Amino acid sequence: MEGQRIEISVPEQKLKERLDTFLTREISHVSRSQIQRLIKEGYVTVEGKRIKSNHLVRPSEKIEVFIPKPRPHEALPEDIPIDVVYEDDFLLVVNKEAGMVVHPAFGHSGGTLVNALLAHCKKLSAVYEPHRSGIVHRLDKDTSGLLVVAKNNCVHRHLAKQFGEKSVKRQYVAVVWGYLGTDSGTIETLLARSVKDRRKIRVTSEGKNAVTHFAVEERFPLTSMLRLRLETGRTHQIRVHLAHIGHPVFGDHAYGGTGRQLGGLNKRETVLMIELLKMMPRQALHAKTLGFVHPVTGESCLFESSLPDDMKRFVERLRKAREEGIP
Repeated sequence: MEGQRIEISVPEQKLKERLDTFLTREISHVSRSQIQRLIKEGYVTVEGKRIKSNHLVRPSEKIEVFIPKPRPHEALPEDIPIDVVYEDDFLLVVNKEAGMVVHPAFGHSGGTLVNALLAHCKKLSAVYEPHRSGIVHRLDKDTSGLLVVAKNNCVHRHLAKQFGEKSVKRQYVAVVWGYLGTDSGTIETLLARSVKDRRKIRVTSEGKNAVTHFAVEERFPLTSMLRLRLETGRTHQIRVHLAHIGHPVFGDHAYGGTGRQLGGLNKRETVLMIELLKMMPRQALHAKTLGFVHPVTGESCLFESSLPDDMKRFVERLRKAREEGIP
């Protein structure tokens, strides 16, 4: 049977937690109900044995999850509110909210951006499979920000060419753990999909070249706000690159941006960071700027998106903590 095999090792410092709850947080693209169904049908094992959803995970346990490959299907229109920043007869620019999946996949047959787009404008490009109508590029489920969507195949191909030629302007804002040793710099590595966990990307000696430019915008207690510019657009690129240099995106469950960063903090710092992790349960990453040449008019288009409300509140709390004298 085709599908995705995921191997997870429970962290050493992990407190006891239900298996289904733990896996729902670890595997961001699958819902809790889907996890429970996988467990019930025997697609999840702990130390090689089938187990129930209420099993309490323990440090160092080895968990294996198999997610069967879904059958391709055509996405259906759904009346879901979306934030359309710009629209004409040829394309749209959408400000995607965090938590919304871009197109249908396992565990997300509906409720995606594609479902919402089909209800909004009826006609989208069909360069890819039906469930990816209009989608030229993607953002991770828990990353917010700007996306361009094509309404016909000609426009789609022109936009895709610009992405391929690296002429599209893409800037992100992220809050990361720690303080970088320099105010600006470039991260360049090769990236490939992890062999042990196919949902993750890793830095490797063989893979696709990835380049991320960064600049420090502001420093907070124990964290920094960065402006990031993508030269390439690999899957999870920013998140993997920042984790690679020891500064994972705050709240990033997949790449070390949560609990493991709490080690070595004093009581006051720990209390603050636990509060902030509750405020920002997703990665603090926002696609702020998107620029491209319009495929039909030839005009240069540049769009800006302000931080979403959850990140605004998060940043305001960090600034307050800085004023309170927390280093």
